[in-house]
Amino acid sequence: MLLAAALVVGMSKGGLASAAAIAVPLLALFMDPIQAAALLLPVYIVTDWVAVWLYRRDFSASNLKILVPAMLVGIAVATVVTPYTPESLLLIATGLIGLWYCMRTWLGPGTVEAVPARAGPGVFWGTITGITSFITHSGGPPVQAYLLPQRLPKLEFAGTIAIAFAIGNLAKLPAYWHLGKLDNLSWHLTLTLAATGILGTGVGRWIAGVLSETTYRRMIEIMLLILSCVLLAKGAWMAFESIRDASASATLW
Repeated sequence: MLLAAALVVGMSKGGLASAAAIAVPLLALFMDPIQAAALLLPVYIVTDWVAVWLYRRDFSASNLKILVPAMLVGIAVATVVTPYTPESLLLIATGLIGLWYCMRTWLGPGTVEAVPARAGPGVFWGTITGITSFITHSGGPPVQAYLLPQRLPKLEFAGTIAIAFAIGNLAKLPAYWHLGKLDNLSWHLTLTLAATGILGTGVGRWIAGVLSETTYRRMIEIMLLILSCVLLAKGAWMAFESIRDASASATLW
């Protein structure tokens, strides 16, 4: 299961955006979600920079100028609020964002004009991306809610996300270390997962290259929908368990 999660992370960095965020909920079925997030962070970082090399000529500079500073602000905010924020709340909120975008796209007007990169929405979604990415590695839905309406060429879309998250995930490393999330990691296991992730990055880049623009966009939207449902289910279950434990404690008193 660990190798499957690393492969999924790599494929997402190679161009199948949204897939990576499924990895933490997948592992969270078998281990503590915080432990899962910490275990996969080095894999994210390694595959991020492989993806940067693959997409070094395909990205939107105007979007990166907006998104990257906003994501860094979100990461800084998350570093402070993580000890006080229920993970279930973040999972549910992130899932609702992705679900909202899919429903708006599929149930709205048949033809929608592409929108330009704008600072206001970019700062908002970028900050949300930084927060959700830091806590649950689920920054895909917010950033896609901002980028998908622009209808960027598929490689430019994939490259923009790859570069933005490469910088963002690297920025998370000191905070994760400070919060103790990287303590007691097995670096032998981490290297094995990173190698699997690199393989997945190449596979993802190949798939992104052979798909048509329309098929690629629809695949991303379907993956976003699946991810959003997974996050909503996971968040709702965690919230239910918290309420149940609180009720049990109150009964004991």
